[in-house]
Amino acid sequence: MPDIALLDLSLFVGATFAAALVAGVAGFAFGLVAAAVWLHVLSPVQTTTLIVAFGLIVQGYAVWKLRRAINFNRLLPFLIGGAIGLPVGVAILRWTPVADLRIAVGVLLVLFSVYSLVRPQLRRMTAGGRVADGGVGVLSGILGGTTGFGGILPTIWCTVRGWPKDEQRTVFQPTGVAIFLGTALCLGGTGMVTADSARLFLIGLPALLAGSWLGLRLYGRLDEAGFRRVVLVLLLVSGLALIVPAMIGTLPPMRS
Repeated sequence: MPDIALLDLSLFVGATFAAALVAGVAGFAFGLVAAAVWLHVLSPVQTTTLIVAFGLIVQGYAVWKLRRAINFNRLLPFLIGGAIGLPVGVAILRWTPVADLRIAVGVLLVLFSVYSLVRPQLRRMTAGGRVADGGVGVLSGILGGTTGFGGILPTIWCTVRGWPKDEQRTVFQPTGVAIFLGTALCLGGTGMVTADSARLFLIGLPALLAGSWLGLRLYGRLDEAGFRRVVLVLLLVSGLALIVPAMIGTLPPMRS
């Protein structure tokens, strides 16, 4: 590929495999793990496009397995909110400066990692009802359109709500898939899906499938809590690696 060096391409494939592996074991965080490396070698638009495309494959299968347990009444506010927020997020992506986006993604990585590592025992939040759920959906749509991380806020929100684990998965995973799909349609409709992104998708697909397969094989065999803790520490370091150089202006120019 003429616009990406062999080393960068190797990093892209390796990060794709690692992200798929983590998602296969833990059921989340594909976009976070992938972006920690991809944003160093790809443009923000390519990163978002590929997170969405690969996320549809990784999470779509999980949603298919959960289809009989999905409560559409509970899920609907998240879906409606996501549909409202998505166009806003895609518009922001087109005009946001690269350095600002790097810092924003780095902050997201740090906050998510610290939150998940500390795991504060908050009181179960019942206020707001479906309106609050819809508001989280709107923010998730905006976040999904700008970064591809549309499933992160619903995951945290379900935890704050105190819903059972299985019930949480039937909310945040379908919401993430819906936002991935909507983002893919928005990006395609605005001409932001380029031929280079399509080639990168084909190059990374075998690594994605291999990582997902291995992750599912490892699921249940490893100490999930310990493995999850290691991944979150790595995400924290990756977030800091994005924030600090960008703020002091030492990062090399982003590829366009």
